[in-house]
Formats: sequence, C-alpha cells, structure tokens
Amino acid sequence: MNEITVRALTEDEWETYRSLRLEALQESPDAFVADHDAEAAQPEEFWRKRMARSARLVAESDGEQVGVASVGDATESDAENGGQLFGLWVRPDWRGRSVAASLVRQSALVAESKGFGQLFYWVGSDNGRAVAFASSFGFRPTDERRPMRVASGESTEDEIALVLALGEDRA
Repeated sequence: MNEITVRALTEDEWETYRSLRLEALQESPDAFVADHDAEAAQPEEFWRKRMARSARLVAESDGEQVGVASVGDATESDAENGGQLFGLWVRPDWRGRSVAASLVRQSALVAESKGFGQLFYWVGSDNGRAVAFASSFGFRPTDERRPMRVASGESTEDEIALVLALGEDRA
C-alpha cells in the first residue's frame, strides 16, 4: 500500500487548493454548501484570502493529491477555544484507504498546535457513514444543529466535537 502523507499548503499553493476544492464540489455537490460554478469563477485574490483564513491540508501519495481538509476557528460554535474541521474530501478511488483518517489526525494536530482545546466538525444528519467515521476518532454530538442547503434541496447538519489532548501548557 502506498504511504499517505499530509501537509499544510502555503498561500502560494492556492492553485492546488483551488483545483482540489473544485474537484470536490463537482464530485460531491451534496457534501458542501458551496456551488462549483460560483467558486470556479472566483479570481486569484479570493483564493489567496481563503488560504490565509484557515490551514489547508492536502493528502498525497507518490506525488498524487488524493484528499483535502481545512482547519480554522470555530466561529459559529459557542465553545471557546475551539477549532473547526471542514471541507474534508477524498478522491473516490482513494476512499477506504486511510486518506480521511490521515487528514483527521493531522487536522487534530494542527488544531492542538493553534492552542485549540476542541475540534468541531459539522456532519450531515443523514450521513451515517460520516457520523460513524468521526465517532471512531472520538467525535461526539453537541446540541447544535443547523440547516444545510445542498444541491438536492434542504438537509440538516449536526455539530460533533472532539476534545483534544491536554498539553502541559494547557493544564
């Protein structure tokens, strides 16, 4: 099996992120709140600003980009000191091969390095596979729900949270 590595993209790698993001929006439109055509029309400045707002992680195997995820501030959550995992996507031919797991593990490390005590993740209420996957890492439901507008209509999302390991500096 090929080794999977995960690394943070730099702002100058905005085209790599853009390419993966647009591929994700096209392949899995119901998994995202964004529209492929609207994002594809955005200029370089839009993508550079987006890169600066959150950590953008790419999973690679033998030089091939096979997945993407983002980690940023959990601004929508009531919890203080929280980060948010979002935009998690894996190429279909790489699903079930530990890419998503590698992205989640690295996302938790990034969140910890930013001093976050929890990592939040919104998951579709009807996506049992995603809920089970996140639960296997220790994500647990919070009381938060929100509507989600997707290509096929309206749905809801549940917020789940992972309590990150307490470091010596947070004791």
